[in-house]
Amino acid sequence: MNQLIEESIGCPYCGETVDVLIDSTDVDQQYIEDCQVCCKPISFLISESVNGELAVNVYSEDEAF
Repeated sequence: MNQLIEESIGCPYCGETVDVLIDSTDVDQQYIEDCQVCCKPISFLISESVNGELAVNVYSEDEAF
């Protein structure tokens, strides 16, 4: 069953904090979602931390993973 988790992230472009829904089945996935404030494309990298929690990392298009 898909479980959506709400996370607050800081946009790497405008610095605004935005709430995003992360699908818990997206572990080890990478995708792009536009910032709700400045509309620039944010790269999301979803991973699982050692203790089993979801870790959400965000990058601008210019940053390398």
